[in-house]
Amino acid sequence: MESPYKGKTGLKRIWNALFYSFDGLAAAYKHEDAFRQEVLLALILIPAALFMPVSSIGKGLMVASVLLVLIVELLNSGIEAITDRVSLEDHALAKRAKDLGSAAVMLSLVNVFAVWLLVISG
Repeated sequence: MESPYKGKTGLKRIWNALFYSFDGLAAAYKHEDAFRQEVLLALILIPAALFMPVSSIGKGLMVASVLLVLIVELLNSGIEAITDRVSLEDHALAKRAKDLGSAAVMLSLVNVFAVWLLVISG
């Protein structure tokens, strides 16, 4: 069955999507400890990046690497939520899905470290 929300187009769809996005951010902040920790990290690192004596491109890369962590965490949280919605039973595929999402978050954090190290070291 097709979603009843798929029929909206144009500005109405964009307006609705904006508020769905706000709802998603609020839900992640309320229910996901890791997301709250990463938001705190972003609140520290993004201003730090903007005040670093590096090029604008370097600042952009530093900020983008931090925002990527939040994006990947949101996707990981979505995977975890839908996996739990399907079943709370222990299952090899559910574990694999959750582990893959966790690995993606870990790699995005490694990316922050690598980008920051490369930009700062020149």
